[in-house]
Amino acid sequence: MGAGHCLRFRRPLDWRALLHDMTSLDYYAIEQLLTDQERAARDRARRFVQEEVLSEIVPCHRAGKFPEHLTPRMGALGFYAPYLEEHGCAGVSYTAYGLIMQELERADSGLRSLASVQGALAIQAIHSFGSPEQHSRWLPGLVSGERVGCFALTEHGHGSDPGGMETHARREGKHYILNGSKCWIGNASIADVKVVWARGDDGRVGGFVVERDVPGFRAQDIEGKFSLRMSRTSECWFENCRIPAENRLPKASGLGAALSCLSHARTGIAWGVIGAAIDCFETALAYAKSREQFGRPIAGFQLAQQKLVWMAQEITKAQLLALRLTRLMEIGAARPAQISLAKRNNVWIALQCARKARDILGAAGITDRYSVIRHLMNLESVSTYEGTHDIHTLIVGRDITGLDAFGG
Repeated sequence: MGAGHCLRFRRPLDWRALLHDMTSLDYYAIEQLLTDQERAARDRARRFVQEEVLSEIVPCHRAGKFPEHLTPRMGALGFYAPYLEEHGCAGVSYTAYGLIMQELERADSGLRSLASVQGALAIQAIHSFGSPEQHSRWLPGLVSGERVGCFALTEHGHGSDPGGMETHARREGKHYILNGSKCWIGNASIADVKVVWARGDDGRVGGFVVERDVPGFRAQDIEGKFSLRMSRTSECWFENCRIPAENRLPKASGLGAALSCLSHARTGIAWGVIGAAIDCFETALAYAKSREQFGRPIAGFQLAQQKLVWMAQEITKAQLLALRLTRLMEIGAARPAQISLAKRNNVWIALQCARKARDILGAAGITDRYSVIRHLMNLESVSTYEGTHDIHTLIVGRDITGLDAFGG
């Protein structure tokens, strides 16, 4: 790059130490609204990220691999479906769950995605719709992270429209014969316990657990991703897979069962992306206070301050929105449309924060010396999965007008 892009600092900086020492953005003293348990859960996740994760992120991102030794470690720390109490789950509040997701995504969206898939999707599905025998069989290993789970809903031709699902499970004696395919499924290629959604002979969608190495199952990781590179994402196919009848989740009848699990995952996303946004803001703030142009730090220029203020403002609003959502969940009063609003808003502001931070960093913002470009690319995926921005717009639109605009 040209000489105009050379970096000039007033003093040498240890960026990693600086960012670790900074207090997380809390402009409206939200800390005071948290319980001791919630702060402890957040701080445990923050220490884990700082001490065990950060050194792994850049090499793993470059290699397009997830540090798989962290999967059981996260289980040992209670990060999978921590709002549940049984089978070794942490039994903390929904707000504590959100704060854990926030700290994981401050590191990388792929780390939080693993916790979402394992906890809010696979564990949640079996816990909500499985029998006591199924709970005992599968949940302890998933909660501990000794076994890897996945949640297979999306199909090649049915992303935003899961109701069009074509994967089919035909009853044959003491088995179901599963045929179909799924796409964009986190961890499908390595999962020990795959929660697969398929249409039964009666036309209703049901949940089936497909265990590792079942004949007729194959998966292939999706390569060439520029986003969520630390997350293993797969296509998978089911070709006359014989699934024992006792592997059907008995309480999962209809698409609503699968969508209810998405509500838990979307709540985690609404909190998680705040972590990515905070990391982008704090990186941009530290850079702007040390990067000099025209003889002074760029943080002293109006346009840089405008970007930083916008970021602080929107992160604060996102924090309040997420906190109110999980407080509603804790009393059983949250509605799906409210979850959609939080997912829609918070992912959008996080993506905008990443873009503004990248702009403040200038040429340095496109390198992985700083986390911003990685967050920016990751958030492009987070904006799409668990319901796109537009799909959540229609969900909220239907809620406030009473009119369904899907397909219109």
